Amino acid sequence: MSTLREKHVLVGVTGGIAAYKIAYLVRQLIKEGAQVRVMMTEAATHFVTPLTFAALSKHPVYTDLWNIETSEERDITIRHVKLAHWADIVVIAPASANTIAKLTHGIADNILTVVTLATPRPVLLAPAMDVDMYINEATQQNLSRLKERGFYIFDPPAGELASGLHGKGRLPEVEALVEKIHDILERTPLDFIKKNIVITAGPTYEPIDPVRFIGNRSSGKMGYALATAASHRGARVTLVSGPTQLQTPRGVNRINVETAQEMLNTVLKHLRTANVLIMAAAVADFTPSTVAKEKIKKTALTQSLQLTLVPTPDILTEVAKKKKKVITVGFALETTNELTHAREKLQKKNLDMIVLNSYNDSNPVFGSDINTVTIINRWGEIEELPTLPKIEVAHKILDKVKSFMENR
Repeated sequence: MSTLREKHVLVGVTGGIAAYKIAYLVRQLIKEGAQVRVMMTEAATHFVTPLTFAALSKHPVYTDLWNIETSEERDITIRHVKLAHWADIVVIAPASANTIAKLTHGIADNILTVVTLATPRPVLLAPAMDVDMYINEATQQNLSRLKERGFYIFDPPAGELASGLHGKGRLPEVEALVEKIHDILERTPLDFIKKNIVITAGPTYEPIDPVRFIGNRSSGKMGYALATAASHRGARVTLVSGPTQLQTPRGVNRINVETAQEMLNTVLKHLRTANVLIMAAAVADFTPSTVAKEKIKKTALTQSLQLTLVPTPDILTEVAKKKKKVITVGFALETTNELTHAREKLQKKNLDMIVLNSYNDSNPVFGSDINTVTIINRWGEIEELPTLPKIEVAHKILDKVKSFMENR
């Protein structure tokens, strides 16, 4: 049975010569059993008429926030709230540079941008434009920021473009788009509806003086990928984040902290209502015993600087005392005797599951968009995952959490 059967696919069409191909996409989605609705920007209507998509989808096409087109649309909220929540996935193809820029900066001035910014479900963007527009630094930065927020980006293939130039910017073939939609829907079942998941991410900074700190190289990407994946699967996500430059994933409640103590306080506060806690943050092990009130100056007489460090609070140990029925998942980054150390941490911290990062040249972990991990649960079951993008690693971890919830 097709993954698309009875799924709600909301297709957004923006202005671009490739808009005509989306008629074939709509037809194929319906052929595979999906329920399809189409929304268009005003620019898109200059390339393909709304009537074309209405005839194919057998439903009115959404082109305007204000015109009430059918009797069932007496409530204007159907245009963004109801439509945004109707969708199982939003597919914007072709995605123009203009619409990509609007979504990046939260500009909601048409039906497509309003609905896309309002939906809690996965959004797939298929950029299609001339090569110079696509490789422009502004477009690339916008796509990077949207990816950080949890948007799925289908990188355009290279080939001959409508302008006569050759390069990246073509809309992927319909078959490739349908396969990508299948893949996203398969990995984002709504299996965490009404579940509260608390996730920690990023480093902690332990101050030495007003301008210096002890920190680590964590980028926060793994924790943010987990927050994105959990949100897509219906969870109410609280992301407790150390200092990072990453964008907040859509639909996620982000709480910024700096020190290990602040992270502990925030985690304990939200533990009361949590069903799952995933500790992906790289929490500092030590903090200065005293913090200088003013910047420590380097002078000609200064030969060395000595710091007295004391242990930071152990968040997982404190959680173990209070967790009750909360499922706890920890992370371990090891360089030697990886499995032995990970198992020891699993038992010592009273975890339900631990994710082992083996830090080495082939798996640098920090700042990378890919990761190689091993998942171990409290029953001793071990699964070594191949090297995968961190968003896919996140879904694999959540699959294990869901299985643990069902079998404990």
